[in-house]
Amino acid sequence: MSIAAEPVDPGIKVTTKSPSLSVMLELMHPITWFAPMWAYMCGVVSSGQPILWNLPLILLGILIAGPMVCGTSQAANDWFDRHVDAINEPDRPIPSGRLPGRMGLWIAIVWSAVSLLLAIPLGKWGFGAVLVGLTLAWAYSMPPVRLKQDGWLGNLACGACYEGLPWVTGAAVMVNGRPDWRILLVALLYSLGAHGIMTLNDFKSVEGDLRTGIRSLPAQLGVERAGIVACLFMAAPQIIVIFLLKDWHFYGQAIAVSVLLAAQIGLMIWLLQKPKERAPAYNGSGTTLYVIGMLVTAFALRP
Repeated sequence: MSIAAEPVDPGIKVTTKSPSLSVMLELMHPITWFAPMWAYMCGVVSSGQPILWNLPLILLGILIAGPMVCGTSQAANDWFDRHVDAINEPDRPIPSGRLPGRMGLWIAIVWSAVSLLLAIPLGKWGFGAVLVGLTLAWAYSMPPVRLKQDGWLGNLACGACYEGLPWVTGAAVMVNGRPDWRILLVALLYSLGAHGIMTLNDFKSVEGDLRTGIRSLPAQLGVERAGIVACLFMAAPQIIVIFLLKDWHFYGQAIAVSVLLAAQIGLMIWLLQKPKERAPAYNGSGTTLYVIGMLVTAFALRP
């Protein structure tokens, strides 16, 4: 696969002005770092290992999960999506010309290399997980793979990178080996639930997706049906988690996750009345309840 840049779209502004650090930081969308950092901490908690004794390793893992790997994925995505962003969000650093030339691409490349170097102290499990995460990050955005061309596959990859993979990594680094099978199962379920969160995030870019051939779920199914699919993806894995917690005799945590899910369902009913307009608000409310449930489940899984 080649990472050579395509000719710059005429609609993208060109400037020779050197970008500021704030523009480069904007390229990596710091607000998106929270999800993998939180999932990594869920993995740490679920491992049952002492936190204070392992604090340097934990902090390194959080740095890699958020600013490094997630930052890389955002930079790569913005570079390969610059023509779509010129339609949907022309004020972003690359289409606006505030990040000139191929600098966005080079930032993604350098950040990938630094991420791998930083991952060496995490051991073979941590290093392997970072390598998988970076591979998925580039495969999501870069032709010819470009998983985001199909909303089903692309959102699956995103869910894995944002929730499941960081969770498993946090647990694996703490125990220096393969985590308990229950941790792997729960991480997989919360990854599947994140598929729905990624679908909601696609509502803001339907116009550009339709014009550029990106088959996000809102572009494929329409906003209303995509909203229903997103809610089903978010709710179904949590229902399974509740039954698993009950089966494993974690009754208090099962009740807590049930209450959090009930609140989410109430918000989902509100969301589906105007899915495109209300998706950003749901991402700030329903998604918060979702990740709190992750942490509750992580505490239940502690040995």
